[in-house]
Amino acid sequence: MNNEQIRLVRESFKQIEPVAQEAGVLFYVKLFKLDPALRRLFKGKMNEQADKLMQMIGLAVSGLDRIEELLPQLRALGARHSAYGVEDRHYETVGTALLWTLEQALGEDFTAETKEAWTEVYGWLTQTMKEGSRLREKTVSPV
Repeated sequence: MNNEQIRLVRESFKQIEPVAQEAGVLFYVKLFKLDPALRRLFKGKMNEQADKLMQMIGLAVSGLDRIEELLPQLRALGARHSAYGVEDRHYETVGTALLWTLEQALGEDFTAETKEAWTEVYGWLTQTMKEGSRLREKTVSPV
């Protein structure tokens, strides 16, 4: 993840912020279309879940230049998601839904460079969350 990718992610997320909840709902509609079994992992109202998702993405995007500060938070988030039943394979489906949502929300502003930047950032975020998930599994698994 380089400075140009961080800039592209931040600028594109800034464009989405005014319609964040709508984008979040659109994300979940796509996610559940891609994998209907994932719906069981979400207990709250979709509007609330959409708000949480967009807030989490916003925090991550704003902290991309302070990665060391983000690492513990993302690992903890990954551990929590693991406790909810999220598996490593689910991250790919989430990534597909996220990129599709960004494309829908940004239209022609979702350039190849912007898509590549988001793909890179999402890959880093999920890798870090998966690390948190594995750390949680080691601490709760019987020895």
